Amino acid sequence: MTISNTGITRRGLLGVFAATTVTAAPTMSKAFGFLRGAGDIRRLRMYSGRTGETLDAVYWIEGEYIPEVLAEVDHFFRDWRVDRSHRIDTRTLDILAAAHNLLESDEPYMLLSGYRSPETNALLRRTSSGVARNSRHMVGQAADVRLRSRSVGQVARAAIACNAGGVGRYSRSNFTHMDCGPVRTWGA
Repeated sequence: MTISNTGITRRGLLGVFAATTVTAAPTMSKAFGFLRGAGDIRRLRMYSGRTGETLDAVYWIEGEYIPEVLAEVDHFFRDWRVDRSHRIDTRTLDILAAAHNLLESDEPYMLLSGYRSPETNALLRRTSSGVARNSRHMVGQAADVRLRSRSVGQVARAAIACNAGGVGRYSRSNFTHMDCGPVRTWGA
């Protein structure tokens, strides 16, 4: 049963609440607590609309991040315009994974933007509105994603439920921004 068009199922929400009552998150983020209730693995399923690459990776097992997999994630999230990678903050990965779990979707995220070099960020600021001068993308702490089967609002509500960072709704451009910065929301 789906709760009022949010894209989050009642079963998923109850599982999240049960998980967070058993173990409180050890950091500022509920996302980590949500993931604890999901088992002993953390997984990302994504494809890049820019490069055509896919990523289906278990990046955390039984309390440990897997360095080799994180290196693959860094490459996948690279700035394709200049072919430059940057370390992606694992807190951002955890928020993405937790929101995906809440949505209970087997569909992979489409990654529109991960890491952005300062040159790419400056280019986007000149040609687009809504691009921050000091974007968290430039330090590997943000991702812009989309799910075909869910609305921007549904994805954003799942990310907001994690209470773990910034969530931006870009409905006109059909994507949701997630980052591991301070908890805040914007957009429509």
